[in-house]
Amino acid sequence: MAASDPSPSVDRPRRVFSRIYARISQRMEAEGMAELRHELLDGLAGEVVEIGCGNGMNFAHYPTTVTGVVAVEPEPYLRALASRAAETAPVRVLAGTADRLPLPDRSVDAAVLCLVMCSLDDRPAMLAELIRVLRPGGQLRFFEHTIADTPGLRMTQRIIDATVWPLLAGGCHTATDPAALITSAGFEITRIRGVRFPDSRLTMPTTPHVLGAATTPGWTGTES
Repeated sequence: MAASDPSPSVDRPRRVFSRIYARISQRMEAEGMAELRHELLDGLAGEVVEIGCGNGMNFAHYPTTVTGVVAVEPEPYLRALASRAAETAPVRVLAGTADRLPLPDRSVDAAVLCLVMCSLDDRPAMLAELIRVLRPGGQLRFFEHTIADTPGLRMTQRIIDATVWPLLAGGCHTATDPAALITSAGFEITRIRGVRFPDSRLTMPTTPHVLGAATTPGWTGTES
């Protein structure tokens, strides 16, 4: 447990969205997000970096085989909430941005992306940073918005991405393709599945997600 002093050079305040997200994240847990977090993190071990940890909702789901987590969050309000959540977990919460991680080369065994790629300005730079800080054969776990399978919903995603949705949702863009980006960065995807979240009868532009795992070059083992 710990938190760094806020660094103005890396702070990215989203004063309205951060407070709304902190409230709705509790509702998301009841809608099935808690189970998805458990699946996302299950089997991880060693040192982990989590990118854009928000208010720290993942922290309680890390398995005991994880010896330490460096959680990076640039939004000051959410970072403060994450620091409180870290008081009961082996987590250090740091100010930082995804494209300039405050970590040495080859210093972590795994990286976690959870509902963060959609809001990043430079996703390839973030993934390059993960390649830098991960040890050879390190794991990447991800749960992210993804582009829809159907043409109509894809068009709707692109329309809302180009208009109001990023303004309302902290920069989120729904029509991203995390799997393609992760592969292009040099990771090898070892498992992936599509997820409807929330799994309600009504399909929204934000409903399609992917949950999966990947490795950096040098992986010689097998996942449990």
